[in-house]
Amino acid sequence: MPLTSSSRTERFKQGKALRHTAPREAHADLKGSFSRNAVALLAESDRDRVPELVPERYARMSLNPFAFLRGAAAVMAADLAAQPMAGIPVQAGGDSHLMNFGAFVTPENNILFDVNDFDETLPDVDFTVDLKRLAASVAVAALGSGVPKKQARALAAATVKAYRSHMAALAKLSPLEIWHSRIDLEHEIDQIGNASLRRKLVGVIAKARGEGLSKDDNFPHLVSGDNSRIVDKPPTIFHLDPKADARHRLGVQQLLAAYRKGLNPDRLQLLDRFTLKDLAFKAVGVGSVGTFCCVGLFLTSDNEPLFLQIKQAQNSVLERLGGKLGYKGHQGRRVVHGQQMMQAASDIFLGYTQDEDSGRQFYVRTLKNRRLGGVSEITEGAAFPDYARLCGRTLARAHARSGDPAAITGYCGKSEVLDDAIASFAMAYAKQTILDHAALVKAKGPATSAKTTTVRPAKAA
Repeated sequence: MPLTSSSRTERFKQGKALRHTAPREAHADLKGSFSRNAVALLAESDRDRVPELVPERYARMSLNPFAFLRGAAAVMAADLAAQPMAGIPVQAGGDSHLMNFGAFVTPENNILFDVNDFDETLPDVDFTVDLKRLAASVAVAALGSGVPKKQARALAAATVKAYRSHMAALAKLSPLEIWHSRIDLEHEIDQIGNASLRRKLVGVIAKARGEGLSKDDNFPHLVSGDNSRIVDKPPTIFHLDPKADARHRLGVQQLLAAYRKGLNPDRLQLLDRFTLKDLAFKAVGVGSVGTFCCVGLFLTSDNEPLFLQIKQAQNSVLERLGGKLGYKGHQGRRVVHGQQMMQAASDIFLGYTQDEDSGRQFYVRTLKNRRLGGVSEITEGAAFPDYARLCGRTLARAHARSGDPAAITGYCGKSEVLDDAIASFAMAYAKQTILDHAALVKAKGPATSAKTTTVRPAKAA
């Protein structure tokens, strides 16, 4: 029922009534057949990746179970298809694990904490899908850091409780108040009890405002001089071979022309202050390693830089949930619309485009590197609980923009029933993730398929 056709109280009751068809306790069990081959499921996307980088993808995923979970969104989506759903749709992020949250600077120079990865976003997905992936990532990360099982389970439950409590608070607000709500990182510091995490957040805020960015090895460096270029760091950053065939290069001028057509006039006016000077291939993330992704270096006449990321957009893994889920249009537009729906303040250069020669679809955004740090750092000492709860609150805010917070609150309730159930699911899925990771390590990465696409680095001059 549309949100405009019934009151907040009525929608709360409707959400509560869904407990009869989908009991909250039912979320505790890990359902489905786990004779499925997770390694084979991962290999299904290899044919669409750069084959030289497929080993890098599996090397990153083999590091530990949490790294495996990060790269196995498709596996978990297939597993979640067998799990019970509450029946309340939202715009889902699709890959809402702990490391897909981060800090960034808004155009107003505020430092926000928000969801920051939307490759798998999809509308009309049950809210429990994102919530279970987040809770499972908490359990996997906690166990990987040596936390006892009982404590890991409590951390997963606390994450769900933070989501549930913040959603209840949002349910009391008007639609406009919900839309303009945000997780202000500087405000959050005062709410966090752990001194270590407070210090880390202060550092993140300083970095997000530009201090020390050049010291980050993951950020493309410039070569000073008249011919500024992105520094090659193979195999993750390198220049494309201009002599490669159409399938293995990027028609950047046509691609950028199509991108410009979708920008609002004010954004276009700003972009026109910059000129494209260089373009390099960049392997990103864990699950995205091997998809076609480039970084463009744009400079003003005074050599002030702007980095734009041009990243391939493929079908969302959430389509594996089945039913009527799917996106028939431009996959780059899907990512852009999902980010605009979920984030409190989207990138001003966010847009989408297509490479006509290869048929690849892309989304474009400002290249950011604003993560809170590695999970191994976050889980040190007592910092992890505060961080996990922060992610739970942030996911609730993102879901409330597209979903019905009153109905979600009615379903979740005031007790800890749902917290406890999803915590049980998270621990069961963590156990399965450990087994799947061991299977990948044993297989040493699946063999790549024949006739895959390829990208060749340019030969050194």
